[in-house]
Amino acid sequence: MRVLHVAAELYPFVKTGGLGDVIAALPPALARCGADVRLLLPGFPGLTSGVERLEPLPRQPGSAVTLRRGRSPSSGLPVYLIDAPELFDRPGNPYLGPDGQDWQDNHRRFALLGLAATVLAAGDGDSDWRPDVVHAHDWHAALAPAYLQAWGCSAASVFTIHNLAIQGLSPAEAFPDLNLPGSFFSVDGIEYYGQVSFMKAGIRFADRITTVSPTYAMEIQTPAFGFGLEGLLQSRSSRLSGILNGVDYGIWNPEADENLPRPFDASNLSGKSEAKAALRRRLGLSPNFDGPLFGAVTRLTEQKGFDLVLDVLAEIVDAGGQLAILGSGDEALERDFLAAAGRWPEQVAVRMGFDEPLAHAIIGGADVMMVPSRFEPCGLTQLYALRYGTIPLVHRVGGLADTVVDADEAGLADGTATGIVFRDPTVPALLDAVRRACRLYARPNVWRALQLRAMRMRFGWDDAARRYLDLYRTALRDRGEPAPTG
Repeated sequence: MRVLHVAAELYPFVKTGGLGDVIAALPPALARCGADVRLLLPGFPGLTSGVERLEPLPRQPGSAVTLRRGRSPSSGLPVYLIDAPELFDRPGNPYLGPDGQDWQDNHRRFALLGLAATVLAAGDGDSDWRPDVVHAHDWHAALAPAYLQAWGCSAASVFTIHNLAIQGLSPAEAFPDLNLPGSFFSVDGIEYYGQVSFMKAGIRFADRITTVSPTYAMEIQTPAFGFGLEGLLQSRSSRLSGILNGVDYGIWNPEADENLPRPFDASNLSGKSEAKAALRRRLGLSPNFDGPLFGAVTRLTEQKGFDLVLDVLAEIVDAGGQLAILGSGDEALERDFLAAAGRWPEQVAVRMGFDEPLAHAIIGGADVMMVPSRFEPCGLTQLYALRYGTIPLVHRVGGLADTVVDADEAGLADGTATGIVFRDPTVPALLDAVRRACRLYARPNVWRALQLRAMRMRFGWDDAARRYLDLYRTALRDRGEPAPTG
């Protein structure tokens, strides 16, 4: 089976969140299962410099797309890059200009990504290869199913929602730039309250729709999590499913992580103690506090619940705990966390931006990983934390609910607990969770047992890949196409 993955990010070359990690891990897992997998990405500078053996492909007469083909240095998989420097050769964030606002031509930039997928599916992009299935990821690639429909391509389409909250909206005046039939700008097409919605295009026109966890697939069909698209999602519920993201344990593995002072595993956690000591030194935190070290690698936004964390920070400090944060986001939250670090310099450390080695150091060295998101499609940080024996503290929502078992009385008694879970996104509920974490940490034998159970959990990509292959076969049957083997 030939599968084309269409996305805007690929770790380690372009990454703003979990999407880049998924695109780095899922396609190789599919290849291990026998699929013929290739990737299509924008020609961002990080990708043009990172992809190996890039060569131009012949451009078909009349085609709007110029492609280059190379290889991913990590997986060896073929990669197509769109050669359009006027759209993609820009510094910094792939979606935002220097002013922190969306590039005004994002609709044209990412329409080209969907269009390029359709060119390949039509056999006009690469004379040597043509996909059976086009798998588009998040709003950036969401026009691909619409173009496939408009062009009458036989390839099946799968669309994965990584975060429904970010929908790729543009004013109605942008529609003519998309080169879609006029009928597509309608309530039954990609029109959304007078705007163009890329996200709606993927949901409306894909043969199959997935989310990155089973619980999130159910949540987004409700007004609380549907962001105005719950009605459309309900109408397509027979085509909607959730497949949990996995972890690339070749990257996230305390037994071989070069970002830690020395390796450790469940049989010997002394290396984790060294990781905590090293993290404290690195961030200027005092070693003279006996409470847990809470960590966070996150976007600092209300979605991620870090306004709630500010309200419980004094409790953490008063309990002898510490907090290490790596992230960026809302200016007000950044300012307030930096002020907290200035107020409690021995107990609170904040680093703005993203730093991959420091992310590993925090996840490996912290005692508790805070993921208090108001909504969370899947979440990867809690999965990484489990592997490192860093106990996740999570809100029971989305993928967090699917991956962490609460250390309540029942969970501790039957040996299933792997973290600390709270039910409501409120300050009292988070405060109770923080207090429970401190109480459990003060019981070394109980805490160690919790760590060992967490470290035994596995969320690898191979099982997810098999589920996606089954879904691809279903999508091909939906279209009346034979499902290739592999």
